[in-house]
Amino acid sequence: MTTPLPAGIRAVDVETSRLKVRVLEREKSAPDTEPVLLVHGNVSSSLFFVDLINALPDRFRPIAPDLRGYGGTDPLPIDASRGLQDWADDLLALADALGLQTFHLLGWSMGGGVAMQMLLQAPQRVRTLTLQAPVSPYGFGGTRGQDGELLFPDGAGSGGGCANPRFVELLAAGDTGTEDQTSPRNVLRAFYVAPGTQLEREDLYVESMLTTRTGEDHYPGDHTPSSSWPGVAPGKRGILNTMAPTVCRLDGIVDVDPKPPILWIRGDQDAIVSNESMFDLAQLGAVGAVPGWPGADDCPPQPMITQTRAVLDRYQANGGDYTEVVLEGVGHSPHIEAPADYTDALVKHLSRAAD
Repeated sequence: MTTPLPAGIRAVDVETSRLKVRVLEREKSAPDTEPVLLVHGNVSSSLFFVDLINALPDRFRPIAPDLRGYGGTDPLPIDASRGLQDWADDLLALADALGLQTFHLLGWSMGGGVAMQMLLQAPQRVRTLTLQAPVSPYGFGGTRGQDGELLFPDGAGSGGGCANPRFVELLAAGDTGTEDQTSPRNVLRAFYVAPGTQLEREDLYVESMLTTRTGEDHYPGDHTPSSSWPGVAPGKRGILNTMAPTVCRLDGIVDVDPKPPILWIRGDQDAIVSNESMFDLAQLGAVGAVPGWPGADDCPPQPMITQTRAVLDRYQANGGDYTEVVLEGVGHSPHIEAPADYTDALVKHLSRAAD
């Protein structure tokens, strides 16, 4: 990388039973600290967590891995037919390699889905769960209603064919500029944060985005033709297909045992994960940005926030507990946009494990 890491943070490679994982952590951690796994989202890496790593109190041990397909972790292909399980298995293997029997778990955006998948697979290991602007428990795109009903049986409107091809091209080319509206830097400014947010570490975040591997095995993945609008359905390889609603169904967390406390924290200006997401083709069709939209009766925008709340309400009704925190004037990256308020809420939540 060309941008140096902040003082006090180091990058290490950890060999696991599945692959080699690049991890950011503090250079020094006190003994008997509580591990906190920080799971990044799509088109990013652990670099987005550098300030949070330094901000957490010394009694915690923040560990920020790069998911496969991002950063310095081995870029093994992603089997999207398993939904988010490749990444969940990778991180559980990382926890084993580090000797972590239990841990706090935080997932941001797509990483929130990975965290929910980990909770499904190993609930006894998760001390607390934090969902930061998480993908819906029913994936990204292609569903309606609070219970994630498929718009079309093949999942049309979701998966690897739904990425902006120009953005993928610029990502693969390592573009760092602002001339093209769809450049990674412009997407960061317009959608990762609320418009007008000043980013002290903008160059580092762009560098992080550019570590995303592209192609059918990574971002965005493959796709298949569909007779339903918009003409593409999910494939079986690569990143966006892991979140297709045909394979990504995480509402089973309502039945896990034990049930760790959950913090759901998000910004009220989030344009990526919302009930009117500007990355959902149905929403783009509704505003006239994608032609041929069949209308709200056949293809309404995915109510992502409504879906998450419905699942967490069921989690609570089944004996669990969750807290929702909404930060005003904040977009998709509350840990960056409102670091003080965010860290206060997070530390309060992490401390509940000792109560």
